[in-house]
Amino acid sequence: MVNTVGSYENKHWHKKWIPIKQSLNLTLNQKAIIIGSLLGDGTMRLGKNAKNANFKIEHGLAQREYAEWKYQMLKELVFTEPRISYRYHENGDKYAKSWWFRTIRHPLLTGIYKRFYVGENYRTGKKIIPKDIKVDLNPLAIAVWIMDDGSYSRQKIDI
Repeated sequence: MVNTVGSYENKHWHKKWIPIKQSLNLTLNQKAIIIGSLLGDGTMRLGKNAKNANFKIEHGLAQREYAEWKYQMLKELVFTEPRISYRYHENGDKYAKSWWFRTIRHPLLTGIYKRFYVGENYRTGKKIIPKDIKVDLNPLAIAVWIMDDGSYSRQKIDI
């Protein structure tokens, strides 16, 4: 039996992604989707000892197509396809809860993270809305925000 922790294969796998990570750039649409999602259901995380942040999407089972669309738009930043998140009832029975995926950790995402998680919230994971959020809003970001957290009733969209 081979221990893969710290093994050649594990190190080689990591080195394989370095040039891919270094060549990444965020398109305007990708940034708009991330910003709109952060205003809605999206989250970012900077792990305890991590240098860079990642971005996570999680939507209910009925929103599979929406989660898949976000995945397709952010695919260059994601190394695993969307999957189902499971939870457990009090009696121990497992049930499907949502569709989710997470991006890689990357300096491009850390820059966005620093705008939404600042001051004492920097490592605690509490999200804020930046005071200058207007500079990040465009029709796509607003559409994603509405799709994440909006509702439509009486001919009005509420967020």
